[in-house]
Amino acid sequence: MPAPRNIPGSLVLAALLSLLAITAAAAQTRDVAGSRDYPGIGRFAGSVITGYVVKDFDAARMQAAAFRDGQPTDARRLEGRIFRIAYRTNPGPSILEVSRNFETQLAKAGFETLLACDTEACGAIPFTESVDTLPIPQMWVDGFNYRYFAGHKSEGGRETYASVIVSQNNQEIYAQVTVAELGAIANKMVDAAAMAKGLGETGHIALYGIYFDTDKAVLKPESRPTLEQIAKLLTSQPQLNVFIVGHTDSQGAYEYNLDLSKRRAEAVAAELVKSFRIAQTRLRTAGVGLLAPVGPNATDAGRALNRRVELVAP
Repeated sequence: MPAPRNIPGSLVLAALLSLLAITAAAAQTRDVAGSRDYPGIGRFAGSVITGYVVKDFDAARMQAAAFRDGQPTDARRLEGRIFRIAYRTNPGPSILEVSRNFETQLAKAGFETLLACDTEACGAIPFTESVDTLPIPQMWVDGFNYRYFAGHKSEGGRETYASVIVSQNNQEIYAQVTVAELGAIANKMVDAAAMAKGLGETGHIALYGIYFDTDKAVLKPESRPTLEQIAKLLTSQPQLNVFIVGHTDSQGAYEYNLDLSKRRAEAVAAELVKSFRIAQTRLRTAGVGLLAPVGPNATDAGRALNRRVELVAP
């Protein structure tokens, strides 16, 4: 049914988005699968994680100073390991209470304040448009009512930035924590020659250039260069058959990780068949979940090593 002519389309859209957020919030009573709090920061009591995206290497936009005349005065583009974690808290606390709790916790974790401001002092709506947030219904930001914090710490030679934006929708408080652990991109490209060498010498080769979103088994476009090298290897050695084996870290349930790792391996095989015309009979798939770690699951670095796809010679 079309919107009444006297109601602006933008208001109708806002109402629909709000309804979407309400419906999603009502349906979710537990953290999204595979998610967890950032170590040392935690969450406000009674919150659930509504959105969780972690990238081994990505860029995040962070504001280290308030806007002036609608324009940023200290916008920073941070590259490294990026965590984006969104929370929803049931009605009761205020935006300020939730934000202050995060700010206190960040201070205890060693973060020094770069910016702490409320709506008008930050820069109102233009400010929120320059801050990275997860999409509705994972995160909700009301440009007329929010609080923002950004902090920085340097520890053991590593620089880390953190920001928190807290807002409200229909009496529920939404907060997003974004953490950027600065670092150079790791060279994860393994070419066909290296794959052949690994298979010949050890019978397997770990590939870290195959990308999936957290908790998903859909190949990301960034995976194509590595897929091209696998196809090049198989095309150059027509008699070579391989196992494609998916691996996960220890986060999440055992059975779930087994299934996820298997689906990821199957996604790689399917793409090799579809886009590179590799015969299906040359590819067998398996998923072993967390059963073959190559790093400690107690650390982020170790878990990153464990999340991989391997080629295995029969």
